[in-house]
Order: sequence, then C-alpha cells, then structure tokens
Amino acid sequence: MPWEILKWIGLIVIMLFAGTAFTGAPFVPSRRKELEIIFKKLYKLSKNDLLVDLGSGDGKVLKAASDFGARALGIELNPILVLFSKLRFISNPRIKIKMNDFFRSNLPAETTAVYVFGDGRDMKRIIAKVEEQAQKLKRPLFLISHAFEVPGYKPEKTCRAYFLYKIEPKSK
Repeated sequence: MPWEILKWIGLIVIMLFAGTAFTGAPFVPSRRKELEIIFKKLYKLSKNDLLVDLGSGDGKVLKAASDFGARALGIELNPILVLFSKLRFISNPRIKIKMNDFFRSNLPAETTAVYVFGDGRDMKRIIAKVEEQAQKLKRPLFLISHAFEVPGYKPEKTCRAYFLYKIEPKSK
C-alpha cells in the first residue's frame, strides 16, 4: 500500500514538472557564482531595485538579488517550486514568491529589472509583455536574459551567456 501511494505522488510530481515545461521553460537551476558576476558586472543591483524573476524555480536568482540588497519577486508556475521557495525564504522579507503566469499578470510598480532564463520559442512573447509593462509603468525596464537574445533588440551589455536590454516605453 505505501509503495502505491509513493508511485502516485511521484507521478504527480513528474506531471507538474512536465506540465510547466509545456507552458514555459523547464526548470534549470542557475549557478550562484555566475549570478554574483552578472549582478556586479552586467546589472549592478542595489537596495533601490526590485528584480522580478520569471520562472523563479528554486529561488537562487532571488537569493542572489537579496544578497545585493535588492528586493526580489519570483513568479513561478510550478506549485512544488513555489512551496519550496516560500518555505526557503519565509524569514527573508526582501523576497516574495507568487504562483502566477507572467503573461496574465502585471509587474509591480516598483519593478526595475526583469530576469529570465527563457526559452528561444518564448522570447518574442516575453519581450512583448515586458514592452507592454514598460509602457504601462511609463518608464524603462531592464531585462536580463540568460542564454537567449531578444529578437529586434541590441543588448546594452553582455557578460558570459547573459544579455542586458533596456526596454523603453514606446512614444506615441
């Protein structure tokens, strides 16, 4: 009987991870050392920043941002990773996690930077949403993209496999 329950739990976990892979990029953990480098050289985070991590996974990006003094918001679809991150950062008031679909939500008004380890197939949708949000906030947003370039944009800076873009609101 206990093995049967464990098999069902395992199947549910696998389905949750597989399901989010179809709606976004699969979970791939970020490397702590690389995050330290990019937050020093590519985009210098400070206490004035609110970094939003799209698909925040296990929260490594959020933790690194917090270590640099920034506030961080993770947006994640996978309920297991949301629960894990919420428990991991329960005592850190600078880090918040939301189970949400980025494409169906708005960025907080204080957002300064957006981090994404997206998927090449989603970059057009991601940039369109970030452009929409910059327009709505009436100010530029910085987009940090890990591994994928943004079609139609030239990076402000690059560092290793990371690209920094300044997304300006469109003038009417």
